[in-house]
Order: sequence, then C-alpha cells, then structure tokens
Amino acid sequence: MTTAEQLEARGYAKGFKEGYAEGLAEGQAIVLIHLLTIKFGPLTDQIVNRVEAADTAPLQRWGGLMLIATSLDEVFG
Repeated sequence: MTTAEQLEARGYAKGFKEGYAEGLAEGQAIVLIHLLTIKFGPLTDQIVNRVEAADTAPLQRWGGLMLIATSLDEVFG
C-alpha cells in the first residue's frame, strides 16, 4: 500500500469513527428529548439545545437521572 493509500485509509477510518459517534449522540438526544417530554411536558428551547449539543457521556448521565428525577432541575442541575 502506498503512503497516499495509507493516509486515505486513515482519513476514512477517522471520518467513519467520528460520524458514528455523532450519529450515536444524535440518536440518544432524540430519544432523551422524547422521554423527557413524556415525563415532564414540553421542554424549553434551552433544554432542547443543551441536549442536542451534548455528546454521549452527558446524554447517558441525564438518561439515568431522568428515571429517578421529579423535575428537570434534578436532571440538569
């Protein structure tokens, strides 16, 4: 494999990994917004924007907190 082919393969792998992570976070955000809306009612734009901008770690944390929280403040503190 030539150097150019190696660089291309690395770039493809990096792009695939980043795209996968973004898609995973986007899917988690969609589900979390849906579940938060069911539990707490309509969400503010601020909460929706915060969820949509997050990566997987806070989304997973908020999803767990949502199960035991009685308010959005308990989820997002």
